Amino acid sequence: MNLRVLISADEVRRRVEQLAEEVATDFAGQQPVVVGILNGAAPFMLDLLRLQPEDLAQNLLYDFIDATSYSGTESTGTVEVSRHLTVDIRDRPVLVVDGIVDTGRTLAAVLEVLREHQPAEIRTCLLLDKLSARLVDVPVDYRGFEIEDLFIVGYGMDLDGRYRGLRHIAVVNETDYL
Repeated sequence: MNLRVLISADEVRRRVEQLAEEVATDFAGQQPVVVGILNGAAPFMLDLLRLQPEDLAQNLLYDFIDATSYSGTESTGTVEVSRHLTVDIRDRPVLVVDGIVDTGRTLAAVLEVLREHQPAEIRTCLLLDKLSARLVDVPVDYRGFEIEDLFIVGYGMDLDGRYRGLRHIAVVNETDYL
């Protein structure tokens, strides 16, 4: 399969460091709950957490929620939330982290589930934003990179479970997959 590097590992690392600083500034003095959307958010979220200053790192909690809408390279149009929170977010600030937002359906479904738990506020942090693919309006408080509507792998994002471990972001040539 041919993959084309879209964003190098160094560019990813630098941008994640910048986002971590923004998050640290905005959540200073608070006790946020950071919620990652599995599986794609895991590397990004863990890097964000490792870069937090000691005082914030001591006071934050984190958890994961499992939501998916993809089969192969196509969005199914239906979001399935199959793992729910184990941490109480009532009256706490929440930061939702995901590797990518495209149609917005998955993020919207996750936000709806989280709002049922009455957090103090919810902010979102996305490494990649396919704004041109948006079908549902969702808030993006922290954005790593805006990209075109391409099928992306690497740094947590996959094609049928493969390529998640890449440190860079790559574009899949769909003719290789079909």
